[in-house]
Amino acid sequence: MKHLTIVVPEGENNLSSIVGAYKIFTRANEYWKGTGKKELFKIELAGISKEVDFYGGLFTVKPHTHISTITRTHLIIIPSLNHNYEKAVKGNQLLIDWIAKQYKAGAEIASICTGAFMLASSGLLDGRSCSTHWAAADNFRSMFPEVHLQADKLITDENGIYTNGGAYSFLNLIIYLVEKYYDRQTAIYCAKVFQIDIDRQAQSAFTIFTGQKLHGDEMIKQAQAFIENNLQEKISVEDLSSRFAIGRRNFDRRFIKATGNTPVEYSQRVRIESAKKAFENTRKTISEVMYEVGYADIKAFREVFRKITGMSPLEYRNKYNKEALV
Repeated sequence: MKHLTIVVPEGENNLSSIVGAYKIFTRANEYWKGTGKKELFKIELAGISKEVDFYGGLFTVKPHTHISTITRTHLIIIPSLNHNYEKAVKGNQLLIDWIAKQYKAGAEIASICTGAFMLASSGLLDGRSCSTHWAAADNFRSMFPEVHLQADKLITDENGIYTNGGAYSFLNLIIYLVEKYYDRQTAIYCAKVFQIDIDRQAQSAFTIFTGQKLHGDEMIKQAQAFIENNLQEKISVEDLSSRFAIGRRNFDRRFIKATGNTPVEYSQRVRIESAKKAFENTRKTISEVMYEVGYADIKAFREVFRKITGMSPLEYRNKYNKEALV
C-alpha cells in the first residue's frame, strides 16, 4: 500500500483544500476496493502540532500524526496558505525541510493554490514550472524569480511535482492525481460523485489582469500607465521606447524583467481585460467593444481574446452576462 500525506501547515490556512483532498482520495480508495482491488493509499494528515485552528478557532484540525513519525511517503499534498505568504513560510520551515527531504527520497509532491509558496521555499521549484492563484502571481514572482510561473495554467506536472491554480480549482488537481495514481474510470467516478468538471486545463478565463507593479523600475511603471490610459491608440514598442528616450532592445529587456510580459503582451492583456469588463457589465456588441479597446480587425481581436482567456468573445459574454443573452 502506498502512503499519502496531506500536510497541515501552521497558521491560518485554507481548510477546504485539506478536507476536499481527504474526501476525494478516501472515496477513490472505496471505489478501488469495490472493484476487487486493495486500497491504494493509506491517507494521513500530518503536521508539527497536535491541532491547528482555522478561521479564528471556528474549526480545528487534529492531524493523525507528527511528520517525524513518517519515514517514507509516496505523495504529499500541500494545501492553500493564507495571504501572508512570508509569515506562512517562516512559520513552517520544519515542514518545508521535511517535504524537501521526502522528495529527494522519491516522494511526489502536489501543491494547491498558494501552497506553491511553501513548495517554492524548499528550492524544489527552482528552474521548474509551476502555477498558483492568479491573484498571488505578482507576489510569487517577486519572492521566487528562479521559478517559471505559468499563472494561466490550471495544472503543471513536472518531475513528480504537481501544482495548480487558485481556490476551488484544487478539485481539478485532485481528480488529475486520482487518474494518475488509480485509473481513468476511478477519476470519472469521483468527478461525477463530487460534480467536478474533468480535464479542465486553464484558469485564464478567471484571471483579472491588474499588471505587475511590484517592481522598482519607475520608467516601466510610467510606460505601463501610458498603455493603460491609451487603450484606443495604436502604440508601437518603438513609440514607447522613444517616448522614454531608451533603445528598443533595452526597453524590451527592462519591461520583461519588471512585468513578466513583453510590451506587446502587456498591451494585449490590458486591452482584453477592458474588453472582458465591457462584456460582463454592458450590452455592447462584440464590434463595439473591439473598437473601444483599440482593435480594428475582428479576426485579430478574436484570436488575441481566445489566446488570453481560452474563450471566444461571444462565449465569454454569454457566460458572464445574462442580460446580453436576452
